Amino acid sequence: KESSDRGNKDGRHGGDIQGIIGHLDYIEKMGFTQIWLNPVLENDQQRYSYHGYSTTNYYNIDPRFGSNEVYKELSSKAKLRDIGLIMDLILNHIGSEHWWMKDMPSEDWINNNGDFVRSNHIHESVHDPYLTKSQKDLFSSGWFVKTMPDLNQNNKFLENYLIQNSIWWIEYADLSGFRIDTYPYIDKNFLSVWSERIATEYPNFNFVGEEWSSNITMVSYWQQGSNRYDDYRSFIPSMMDFPLQEALVNSLLSKETWETGIKDLYKVLANDYLYGNPYNLVVFAGNHDMTRIFSQLNEDMDLYKMAMTYIYTTRGIPQVYYGTEILMEGPADHGTLRADFPGGWNNDKVNAFKGSGLKNEQKDAQSFTKKLLNWRKESLPVTQGKFIHFYPSGGVYIYFRKYEDELVMVLMNNNNKTKNISTDRFFELLADKKQGISIVGNKVYDLTTKINLPGKSALILEIH
Repeated sequence: KESSDRGNKDGRHGGDIQGIIGHLDYIEKMGFTQIWLNPVLENDQQRYSYHGYSTTNYYNIDPRFGSNEVYKELSSKAKLRDIGLIMDLILNHIGSEHWWMKDMPSEDWINNNGDFVRSNHIHESVHDPYLTKSQKDLFSSGWFVKTMPDLNQNNKFLENYLIQNSIWWIEYADLSGFRIDTYPYIDKNFLSVWSERIATEYPNFNFVGEEWSSNITMVSYWQQGSNRYDDYRSFIPSMMDFPLQEALVNSLLSKETWETGIKDLYKVLANDYLYGNPYNLVVFAGNHDMTRIFSQLNEDMDLYKMAMTYIYTTRGIPQVYYGTEILMEGPADHGTLRADFPGGWNNDKVNAFKGSGLKNEQKDAQSFTKKLLNWRKESLPVTQGKFIHFYPSGGVYIYFRKYEDELVMVLMNNNNKTKNISTDRFFELLADKKQGISIVGNKVYDLTTKINLPGKSALILEIH
């Protein structure tokens, strides 16, 4: 129903799966190991169909992106480069143009008898002990928006349909993971069944849920193995770490005081005991729904490097929104936020795939990303090691990643001025180790003397 028009920032621009296949070399060389595409299933809506979150066919790739066969080809060719493919899955709702809306399989297939009743969008509704049942139900059974009819997963036929569809795509496309949209909006009893079926069938298959909340208890509630206030059973192995993202931005933008600053990062991680497995959380600086991280940080290159250094070295699995590596800017306006990656079209004046036309700052960011991500792939302390941190002192936050005898040290100075940092209080980890080599710059640091760390900077050292 909607054709391509690059002049319309809120419309389809013509990018497709074949274009991704054609640039797998860039993705591989940059150091990325997974590709998470926003939904590419058929989304035949009248407007705003490019984003994919209004599914109109659960078994077909949108023909404007390609075909099922091309999607499968992307998966297989990416796998040859040790890159996995993650499907963005929408279990909560469909698009209003889905054929079900014209011929519902049963009267209770869609919540509220198929009539539009808006969700209250109050995430606390799932947990609030004082709400009435009708208020609780409104969150999960109300429609997200008018063009997204809410599925009633209490219908056992629909439940089975969604489970079988998920399994089919894992098998058909040899997927490496799922990202599940609007996780808490979905009926929680269905999620318990669905997540158990997927986890049982594929014990090593990782899938992550989106609970957009800065409340750690609300995010941790869903992860498998977390301690809960009730007897709810959940089998989803990972969640998006929204609390950490918010703390990261706030800490870097705040002045260093008794209550604010880099210590906000420490405080979030100090609550990791609430999670079943904090090492399997997905950590990120930005995504497709929020102002780009470079813009959030006031287009400050120093803060950008601090933020991304943290994302690449903290506990968890880092996720990078496309274009972050070339400092793409944009407000939360979706059209601007999801702008074309430069170089994807023949007439583009800038080609980020080849580095032509980029500003020096963008080239620096791209090189910085490539260096850290490719180093990270080979670093056992960062990918498999324990996370150990020290309470921030004087606006400086220091943490370690440790795997057997291998050790990585990360130092973050959130002050405007240089800090000279003594290593004395890290004796339990450093012991008799006397030397650190920086990952960016390959500079040797003597750990028996104070480390000179410039203001608004981060330093990664491999300890020897």
